[in-house]
Amino acid sequence: MGVRALQCLPFTGYYPCFMIRRTISRALACSILTLATVVWGADPPVAPGLIMPAPVAPPRTNALGPKIQFETTVHDFGRAKSGEQVKYTYILTNGGDQTLEISGVQACGCITANWTRSVDPGKTGSIPISFNSSGYGGPVTKSVTVTCNDKSNPRPILQFKGTVWKPLDVVPPLAVLNLTADSPMASATVHITNNLPELITLSAPASDNHALAAELKTNQPGREFEVVVSPVSALPPGSTRAQITLKTSSTNAPVITFPTFANMQPAITLSPPQIVLPGAPLTQPLTAKLDIVHNSTNTMVLFEPTVNAPGVEVQLKEVTPGKRFSAMLTFPQGFEVPQGQRLELSINTSLPLMPVLKTPIVQPRRPPPPSQPPAPALQVKQPTVTSTNKHRPPPPIEMPPLPP
Repeated sequence: MGVRALQCLPFTGYYPCFMIRRTISRALACSILTLATVVWGADPPVAPGLIMPAPVAPPRTNALGPKIQFETTVHDFGRAKSGEQVKYTYILTNGGDQTLEISGVQACGCITANWTRSVDPGKTGSIPISFNSSGYGGPVTKSVTVTCNDKSNPRPILQFKGTVWKPLDVVPPLAVLNLTADSPMASATVHITNNLPELITLSAPASDNHALAAELKTNQPGREFEVVVSPVSALPPGSTRAQITLKTSSTNAPVITFPTFANMQPAITLSPPQIVLPGAPLTQPLTAKLDIVHNSTNTMVLFEPTVNAPGVEVQLKEVTPGKRFSAMLTFPQGFEVPQGQRLELSINTSLPLMPVLKTPIVQPRRPPPPSQPPAPALQVKQPTVTSTNKHRPPPPIEMPPLPP
């Protein structure tokens, strides 16, 4: 029997059991319809007098959070004169649904930056930067790193690039001369280019070190020049410095200066430059090593190593033919450099300009052991004699007066 048939049955007071049966049947029918709705996906019918709870909305799973978006991440400022402050402002938008927080903007020391700290959803912000082009020349590329709370892009990188030009370009900015025994008079060349619209003239270069000289050459009148720096004569081993100065006819750059470094490599390198022994006399036999390197392209022959002291053995070995050698010196136990004698290792060479190599041998004196202090003298204590008699000085003697 259907639910509607059950609802249409007349009610009389003579069938109380039938009323109970009808109520149970109605509840059972509602349960069956609800189960069918769950299985087939239909909305359950609402029974008369039955209030259904309001449906609960599922949690949102498509939240965006803060999203940083730039109009452009790369800016090319074109050409800028060296020393100018080049400025640009990056525009950004928060494309998310939460507030965008920018905590920092990092770049090199030549770039200063400011920025919008907080950007609401759908709003725009800015990151203005300023680039100090002093000291730069030619193509320049800089990176600016932004730190924000966008989880998908927490550290976006902005690029800032262009070309910095100088009124007068000096390339390279310094002259370096690498001198060797084979080329002790090598030179270095510095190119000067005029980027100004007007032509210029340069004076003869001047050097503040007489060991290095500079010569001016003109490649294109008024536009391109070169300065050749070279030693006046063979330099001693080590480094020699100079400052080269030229005067120009330009009011934008009236003076050009650039440093010069000349590094003279010795023909033969000894390592160590001297042999240092422990304090004399040696408590046990000692072996010292000396490395010898020939820096020339020519070959070298070493022979007859000697030490001007008895008992020292020397073994000479050729590591690389004509180029690298090693000398092993063995000092006996008890060895001591004679007082006042200059001790050295001597090795003959096949080089006409350096026929003998000499390496000093140094040995400090061992300090004497500390002397023992003398034992203190034994002191005998004299017994103390006590007396009950107290000695008092006698009373003064009164002299009688002299007669008149």
